[in-house]
Amino acid sequence: MKRIFLTGFMGAGKTTLGRALAKADNMQFIDLDQYIENRYMKTVSQIFEQMGESRFREIESRMLRETGEIDNVVIATGGSTPLIGDNMDYMLRQGQTVYLQCANETLSRRLKEARSKRPLIAGMDDKTLDEYIEHETARREPGYLRSRYICPGDRLESRSQIDETVEFLNNMLNEK
Repeated sequence: MKRIFLTGFMGAGKTTLGRALAKADNMQFIDLDQYIENRYMKTVSQIFEQMGESRFREIESRMLRETGEIDNVVIATGGSTPLIGDNMDYMLRQGQTVYLQCANETLSRRLKEARSKRPLIAGMDDKTLDEYIEHETARREPGYLRSRYICPGDRLESRSQIDETVEFLNNMLNEK
């Protein structure tokens, strides 16, 4: 039985790394946001719009507990998931937790390319987004640092970088 929870800011590469890690280790991969979208048959943006952020966070916590019971799984959590309620305590009890840490510049570049798919930042201009990233990463980092492991997330731009990061992470997770 193995469970790996990937935590970190949006755009850190949790889904990219999670898919590659799960494939390399012959495990199931679950992106928590996609799991929620499949269960509710709505996008995260639609859930935010129709139900509000607090209701989405309740759903997210419940779906974390549902997926956290699955064996041999890599779960890419949402950027806020470990910071809500006792979610981080739950993940620490259930499996291995990994903080995918990125420089703000990396996050900014990635999020500017994908901001329309992210309800919290969809309407932000570049300057506002950069300020948001700076403020939010500083606020969230203490929660993310509760993860048992820290993995660099800046080098997930090519297949070889992803493979190197998977190897690095596997070596770290398998140390006794």
